[in-house]
Amino acid sequence: MQAGVRGESEKKEKGEIAEDVLKGLSGKPKKLPSKYLYNDEGSRLFEEIMDLKEYYPARCEFEILKDSKDELLQYLKNDHEVYVVDLGAGNGIKTFILLHYFHRRLPLKYLPIDISKLAIDEVVQKLKLKIPELQIEGINADYFEGLERLKELKDVKKLVLFLGSNIGNFNIREAIEFLNHLHKSLNKDDLVLLGFDLKKNPVTIRTAYNDSKQITEKFNFNILKRINEELGGNFDLKKFMFYPTYDPHTGEMKSFLISKESQSVYIKALDKTFSFDTWETIQTECSNKYSLDVIIDLAEKTNFQIENNFFDSNHYFVDSLWKVK
Repeated sequence: MQAGVRGESEKKEKGEIAEDVLKGLSGKPKKLPSKYLYNDEGSRLFEEIMDLKEYYPARCEFEILKDSKDELLQYLKNDHEVYVVDLGAGNGIKTFILLHYFHRRLPLKYLPIDISKLAIDEVVQKLKLKIPELQIEGINADYFEGLERLKELKDVKKLVLFLGSNIGNFNIREAIEFLNHLHKSLNKDDLVLLGFDLKKNPVTIRTAYNDSKQITEKFNFNILKRINEELGGNFDLKKFMFYPTYDPHTGEMKSFLISKESQSVYIKALDKTFSFDTWETIQTECSNKYSLDVIIDLAEKTNFQIENNFFDSNHYFVDSLWKVK
């Protein structure tokens, strides 16, 4: 990317963050978009989270992809060429399972899409070493920008991966909006593999977001560090505490940063001071857990057809394969 283009891109991103932070911290209750957890440092921390013994989703999905890769291949083997589009690719390690298996058996092109440029660069570099013959085009963008790129791919078969329960970061209304947008970006018979974290023992879920090494806590605090570094904020992290909570009725796993005292925070880029009462919250994450009935309902409402559901051995997680009607 040329220096001028990179500069314009960074300026646009900073403007979007500033706008969202202003809106989020001006609201009642206060809330920050979880996508801003995933800068380069946040992506690195999330890789650590995936290796934690308490964080079951990553292990479950590894198991599913390893056990189901041949069955997934059967849905693609008659296609002349397949574009594997990886939304929120991260370090791509789970997708590598499929790419290693598929590339020997059908023509592939891989398009990893991630909001973190560092993540995209690392995925491309790793794959060029591991599978040098694989065509790769890394795209540094958020989900919706990435979907706009998909509209350009009119005459190729696509398998879109949205793994790791990323769909759970949306509430139901947002999930329907996203899936409708995804549907409009695809062609008839294109496939989507969606990771859903299922409802289960509430203690298992809460422990996964409150690990003993406190990596998840660092991950959430990273959003305040990012505001300080990129927007000139003066958040004192020691004056906040991390608090995760799970509602087994709604299936919402929420994370909060809570002000431990009455305080004011100034953000230079916004030229604005925000006041916090003692024990006032900032919501930083919401990860929804699903029942199969809700998954079926989501597919029906967004004009997808469920082709298959792949479960781990504990039925903690499902990768659901959908086809565009």
